[in-house]
Amino acid sequence: MSKYLDTIIAGFGGQGVMLIGNLLAYSGMNAGLNVTYIPVYGPEMRGGTANCTVVLSEEEVGSPIIRSPLSQIIMNRPSLDKFQPRLQDGGIQIINSSLVDKELAETERIKSIFVPANDIADKIGNTRMANMVALGAFIKATGIMDLQAVIDSLPNVISAHYSHLIPKNADALKAGAEAI
Repeated sequence: MSKYLDTIIAGFGGQGVMLIGNLLAYSGMNAGLNVTYIPVYGPEMRGGTANCTVVLSEEEVGSPIIRSPLSQIIMNRPSLDKFQPRLQDGGIQIINSSLVDKELAETERIKSIFVPANDIADKIGNTRMANMVALGAFIKATGIMDLQAVIDSLPNVISAHYSHLIPKNADALKAGAEAI
């Protein structure tokens, strides 16, 4: 059976949702997968719920539109409320338990993995890396590709001006994977 995974990544505007969606897409391409990436721009970027979709597949991608994803990364409560009902039965979701109470997530029809992404990022030294922590957990939980493929793709999404942050982002990805 060939590899296939679709996901919705959602959080507040400013949490780096688009960045990790873009990183996941580049990582998939660099790992030899077919990829689609669709960011949702608009008023969501000003504090509302921002989201993007990523499809990773060994086969051609028939449609980039995801109505009922197999997986998701949820960074905040409004995103949980909006997207959890769409997750397929048996689907997997990474939930930032620093901002979402565990009892709010459905546990019977889906697999929820709770990662205190903000708390882990704080320990690394930068709360803004909570998105990378969540992505690291997602990569480990889904097994869609090696974590090293994601780390190696960091220069594709972090500009040369901020290249000094690549090692810390790699640490955040590793910490997220270790949190599983």
